[in-house]
Amino acid sequence: MSHSSVETPIKKKRQMSAQYPRSESAADTAISENDPPHEGIFRRTLSLVRNSIGSTLVLIGFAGLFYYGHHNDWKIPKFAVLTGVKGSVVDDWCEEHAVPESICITCDPTLMPLGPDYGWCPVHGVHNCPLHHPDVAQMKEPPTADELIEDFNRAERALTVTARKQNNSECRVYKSRIQFASIETVKQAGVDVELVERKPVVESITGNGEIIYDPTLQASLASRVPGSVWTVYKKVGDRVSKGEVLAIVDAVQVGDLKTNLLRSLAEEKLQLQNVTRLTAARDAIAGSKILDAEAALAKAQADVLSAEQSLQNLGLSVQIESLHGKSERQVLDSLRILGIPDFVWSQIDSQTVTANLLPIVSPMDGVVRERFVTTGEVVDPTRVLFLVADMSQMWLKLSIPLEEIDKLAIGQKIRFTADGSHQKIEGVLDWISTSANAATRMLDVRAILANPDGRLRNETFGTGEIILREESDAIVIPNEATHWEGCCQVVFVRNTHYFDSPESPKVFHVRSVRLGISHGKFTEVIAGVLPGEVIATAGSDVLRAQLLKNNLGAGCDCVAE
Repeated sequence: MSHSSVETPIKKKRQMSAQYPRSESAADTAISENDPPHEGIFRRTLSLVRNSIGSTLVLIGFAGLFYYGHHNDWKIPKFAVLTGVKGSVVDDWCEEHAVPESICITCDPTLMPLGPDYGWCPVHGVHNCPLHHPDVAQMKEPPTADELIEDFNRAERALTVTARKQNNSECRVYKSRIQFASIETVKQAGVDVELVERKPVVESITGNGEIIYDPTLQASLASRVPGSVWTVYKKVGDRVSKGEVLAIVDAVQVGDLKTNLLRSLAEEKLQLQNVTRLTAARDAIAGSKILDAEAALAKAQADVLSAEQSLQNLGLSVQIESLHGKSERQVLDSLRILGIPDFVWSQIDSQTVTANLLPIVSPMDGVVRERFVTTGEVVDPTRVLFLVADMSQMWLKLSIPLEEIDKLAIGQKIRFTADGSHQKIEGVLDWISTSANAATRMLDVRAILANPDGRLRNETFGTGEIILREESDAIVIPNEATHWEGCCQVVFVRNTHYFDSPESPKVFHVRSVRLGISHGKFTEVIAGVLPGEVIATAGSDVLRAQLLKNNLGAGCDCVAE
């Protein structure tokens, strides 16, 4: 192989190296065939050190960042600290209570000292009870003594009627206060306020009910002897008075009793004359004859009394004294019209009419409920002809849940509203069943309803309320104003100095309350706030959230009941 053929590849390799030079590290790490061994090792070591510098710096940076975050609660330093101008900016923010630290009354209570702490009120079941200590109320003008007495009496009535949800006496959240940085902050949080007001409230037990006739003021009328209906004068719905004739029955037994009375009267008259005659001739006759005559007179008088009583048993009252001294014809005419009203005789011939007539009369003032007879029908004592009811008084029957029995008492007022009507009818509870319905487990109660104008109707369904308590000026708050914080029912009362100046603390006091009955959008407050105080309503859940947040770390000193 010639020399020129060997140099050609070497030349090409040098040209390519000049055209595409290797990197410095690669050149430094390349070991020349002519370099000594120790110099090649040194170059490789130096190259490795330079290549690892970047990774090492990154690891050192992460380690420094971790160390800073661990010792500074992972907060980004302010720009002033980074630039070295630390003293020119003051950190004035209380993260825990979300207000500037310089005005935070929780961190520095001297900015707004806490008022007197009266603790637990065992009478009304609240802390710092304003009924006993009105100075705790956030009001410009304190309540009057008369107002406090009335509210105290209302609270007593409310607590007597039924058991109320209780607060925990060991709770300490009433000492808390929720503060905002400014009025604008309150608005941004969506918190609205309203005055504590007075409204009428009614506490009652509600049940489904029905109006029915008073069974004690109803009468079922029938003929007392068999016969046929001679005429009928009344129809369903007619009002009748006591003693008024509804119909007349032609009964043979009535005629027989009248005849028997007529015969007994004639016999009595005869025996009386005989005794009078014999007594006048006492000296000329035997005494035994006088005794026999007197015995016969006594028997005749007894027969008269028996016949009179038989007629009275049929409702035909006879004045025997008025029949004495009359002729048999006159007595017969008197007995024929016995019990028949005058308007009947004006329409018929009293001389030819039968003496068998028995009037069916109403025993009370009322209304004909039902009529089951027409003229000419044969009747007997087992058949009801008329039902008459006195509608001046009705019964109301209500079904009440069995668990409400302890709240019921005779004499309580009841209000009833018929289905489809807005008019309320009032009555008085007069009976409580001694047993519950086996199927529904409901308790039946009854009330008496006055119905002077007859507007109440039998079998009218509706809803009844048994009034437990009725207050005309109860203390009420909107439903959204009250919160259960775990062991107490609380509201948030705005501080009375809220608007004294822009710098005055914007504070809401936590107040435990005892609640009564709810009425629509409002809830009665038995104790805890007074009318005129301002409380948070819409958006008050923001204050509750802050209250729970403030107590989260410290814990609560009470256990929810």
